[in-house]
Amino acid sequence: MTDPQSSHPQHAARATRVERRAQLRQLRLVEARQRAWREEGILVLAVLALGSVVAWVGAVTGWGLAWVLAPVTALVIYTAALLWRVIYLARALPITSQPRRVWGLPGLIQVRQRRLSRRWSRRQRRLIGLLKRYHHSAMTVPDAMVVLTTEREIEWLNRAAIDMLGLNRSDIGLRLDDLWRTPAFIAWLKQGSDRPALELVAPADETRTLSLRIEPYGSDRYLLIGRDVTALHRLQGVRQDFVANVSHELRTPLTVLAGYVETLLDTDEGQDPQMHRILSNMHQQADRMRRIVEDLLLLSRLETSQPDADWFETINVARLLEPILNDARLVSGEEGHDIRADLDPTLTLWGVPRELQSAFSNLVFNAVKYTPAGGRVEVRWGRDEQGRAVFSVCDSGIGIEARHIPRLTERFYRIDVGRSRSRGGTGLGLAIVKHVALRHGARLEIDSTPGEGSCFRVIFPGP
Repeated sequence: MTDPQSSHPQHAARATRVERRAQLRQLRLVEARQRAWREEGILVLAVLALGSVVAWVGAVTGWGLAWVLAPVTALVIYTAALLWRVIYLARALPITSQPRRVWGLPGLIQVRQRRLSRRWSRRQRRLIGLLKRYHHSAMTVPDAMVVLTTEREIEWLNRAAIDMLGLNRSDIGLRLDDLWRTPAFIAWLKQGSDRPALELVAPADETRTLSLRIEPYGSDRYLLIGRDVTALHRLQGVRQDFVANVSHELRTPLTVLAGYVETLLDTDEGQDPQMHRILSNMHQQADRMRRIVEDLLLLSRLETSQPDADWFETINVARLLEPILNDARLVSGEEGHDIRADLDPTLTLWGVPRELQSAFSNLVFNAVKYTPAGGRVEVRWGRDEQGRAVFSVCDSGIGIEARHIPRLTERFYRIDVGRSRSRGGTGLGLAIVKHVALRHGARLEIDSTPGEGSCFRVIFPGP
């Protein structure tokens, strides 16, 4: 065993050596600091002396620019000396080496550089992390997403786009309209920024239905979004079939009932006044139910079928509107509405006359029904500033609150149920207008201010 008394002097000697090394290191640091600031002071004094010499030479020789050149020369020399020391420092300290302590101005620059480097590294790591998380989220979104250039070239796509649209990673850089050759899709893709959503059968699976829309993405990119609406389409199909079947079955009984009531009203002129009033109400309600059934059947046909090519013809819209305006004046009757028309007789339209007559008459009659007596109804057919054909009906009626406007084209949606029924409305007119517009490539726009009136516009595609 080692004697504790003999090991104690060894520990004391080792501690003494460690203490001396620490003191020596501290002295060297102090000397290095003093030397650095001494060199800094010598550099400043040398630069000042050189500037003074330049100024003295200028004063002796009478050169007036010397007073301007002296400080500039001193500043240039001082900056060059600092740059040389920074370059020397950068060469002496490679990136993988341990940072060394440097005193004076180069030391301050080194500390600042090190802090900026660490801050930049942290920001870079954070940005890379955010980009990875965004990319992962975009790849796992259940909707198909495709980034397109202004030339319709594919720049990026997610996994859902591969599954729904039948695209591949190798398609990046190719034009989307060269890969998906459906005429309806190509025509929709070429439309402007106000293009509506498009529903098409998925190219990769004919049993699926997609709803497509395009949104601006950045300054020169577009984002194509495709959503699987197959389940929604099936539910809509079931509902439409049910409504069509029920409406068809109700059509005959309602016709028979209305016929019997009308016969009773016509055959007994001397009947009891109360019975006559009851039969009149029955006739009105039966007629209203018949009109609802007719509108439901028309709406079902508009939603579930496409018009045949031979249904279309060139329509003189001004001539089509004349009987509608005459009927509107008869409906107005004693209320004395000021019904004005501004129609372009030379502007024709390629469409289905029966469908357009139904849509236009719904808009005109609605304006008459919901405008107070003596109010104004303006019907216009012509081109707008962009050359598009526009049919508009504006009134000075009761107006509509903004919260109701998005739902006006829903089936049976009414703002005031009692008022709508008393006016004889079915709640299906604007839904019919919307679907007729869609079948003709047009869209319905509604502007309204409560207490001032409303304006309904059907805007057809440009020339």
